[in-house]
Amino acid sequence: MMDKLIFGRYIPGDSIIHRLDPRSKLLSAMAFIIIIFFANNWQTYLLLAAFVFLGLKLSGIKFSFFLNGVKPLIWLILFTVVLQVLFTSGNTILFSFGPIVVSEEGLVNGVFIALRFVLIIFMSTLLTLTTMPLSLTDAIEFILRPFKYVKVPVHEIALMLSIALRFVPTLMDETEKIMNAQRARGIEFGEGNLYEQMKAIVPMLIPLFVSSFNRADDLATAMEARGYRGGEDRTKFRQLEWYRRDTFLLLVMLALAILLLLLRT
Repeated sequence: MMDKLIFGRYIPGDSIIHRLDPRSKLLSAMAFIIIIFFANNWQTYLLLAAFVFLGLKLSGIKFSFFLNGVKPLIWLILFTVVLQVLFTSGNTILFSFGPIVVSEEGLVNGVFIALRFVLIIFMSTLLTLTTMPLSLTDAIEFILRPFKYVKVPVHEIALMLSIALRFVPTLMDETEKIMNAQRARGIEFGEGNLYEQMKAIVPMLIPLFVSSFNRADDLATAMEARGYRGGEDRTKFRQLEWYRRDTFLLLVMLALAILLLLLRT
């Protein structure tokens, strides 16, 4: 199960992507997600795909990790593509059967939607695999810093994200232990009809929730015992450093956005 875990997972490395400041990577990922919605033809999608695959190559991480990030959402992607194909009207009809009409425009839009999903997943997976979770939360706190002037609890939000990302692998380990214990008692997961599969999950969820609440209570007690106090006077052990390569990455994103707008039809 841990081999299939992508969310919250960091793969150590010394690639140029790993060495980038988490703030530049986060801003670039956000910019990519915005500009991908302006792509509307094959040229723009090929440009974005080339950019993403260049980033995957520079990261030095196996491509199978990025495919594992797509697998949990494959049914959502296929469902969205089918809806796009069936409910997009067009002039060139490829197939018609009663109320079901498939046009060339709908098919092309369906392919574009699938590409959009996959590229966004690849980009977000690249961000999480090459950035330590705690560094990512520090970057989020830095980017959200202006919202403190409108009384948004930025530090508390970053703390919650940090704790959540930190305990994702721990909860996955706990889930695996509970599942093994339930299998030893004769419960089979993933077998039978839908009702039986849902029924088999209940004996796993209850102890997992109990364990999670106990762990949260222990963490709160430990933080209070150590005198934890967030706020303006709190210093940071990890200091983020901005280099020329980070500025260059943002300039590349700006050039990518301009080139995409020029290639739009």
